[in-house]
Amino acid sequence: MDWLYLLLVLGAGVAAWRIYGAIQRARAARGDDWDEMLVRNLRAQGGNAFTPYDIDFFFSVDEAAGCEPLAAALRAEGFEVDYQPMKTEGASGFSLHARQGIRVSVPAMQEYSERFRKLAAMHGASYDGWATPGVTRPREPPDILRRQR
Repeated sequence: MDWLYLLLVLGAGVAAWRIYGAIQRARAARGDDWDEMLVRNLRAQGGNAFTPYDIDFFFSVDEAAGCEPLAAALRAEGFEVDYQPMKTEGASGFSLHARQGIRVSVPAMQEYSERFRKLAAMHGASYDGWATPGVTRPREPPDILRRQR
């Protein structure tokens, strides 16, 4: 009877370990899946693989001092960069935004995301993803509507 109990506990432990591994692999792949979904959305809305689009990349930075080194690294690659304090209630830190015209493909965007996660980590920041104005995210409202908010 003790052997049966031991086998059941061992089997449950192996099953839990396999589930944990599957969850970790899914978390690691989630960023790449997000890139694929955004590229599919772009294509579904008539996006062309041969046309460069203005791509907005977003980073979160804890302190103002961390913004400029990250911004300088992105500017060296030809990105337009700006950053500002987070404005949502309860948020702290800074939002850094980088923009560049890029031809969009799943492998290219996955490569940018992987590279930017590493670059952000080197500068004590986090990479929050990308979007394309008017395609993968709504365009900014006209000035008249922004003033009414």
